[in-house]
Amino acid sequence: MKTILVTGGAGYIGSHTVLQLLEQEYGVVVLDNLANASAESLRRVEALTGKSVTFVQGDIRDTAVLDDIFSEHSISAVIHFAGLKAVGESTEIPLAYYQNNVSGTVTLLQVMAKHHVKNLVFSSSATVYGHNTSPLDETMMTSATNPYGQTKLMVEHILFDLAKS
Repeated sequence: MKTILVTGGAGYIGSHTVLQLLEQEYGVVVLDNLANASAESLRRVEALTGKSVTFVQGDIRDTAVLDDIFSEHSISAVIHFAGLKAVGESTEIPLAYYQNNVSGTVTLLQVMAKHHVKNLVFSSSATVYGHNTSPLDETMMTSATNPYGQTKLMVEHILFDLAKS
């Protein structure tokens, strides 16, 4: 059985993804600091599926926690939802967004590389397209207009460079 690490897995989208992964017979490890989530969502997922989720309360910026997860579990891929996510708040405390969303992702990527895990799904945001009108598609110019969107766009650039390397 393949094991997937879901960062931010106790949040709304993360917990729904965990539910689907469990139903598809994947092993799941969730890393979440519970800043925007509740462990109750994972208890509900376990009740719905009858399967257990390995939950680690921790932060993606914590190299030691990530190293422990990758050392203790045979992680084959990461689905990365962990991040601060409020556009308005990002304009009030932008450094917190850059620290968490960009630096946290870099830390995650470094630990993934150390443990030879190259499979990643990153949850970006439509905010990277700025004021483009719907429907949006990936051929459109990016032009994030707030710190939250900028952090998502920066991570996309980092992932592009990493993939090329």
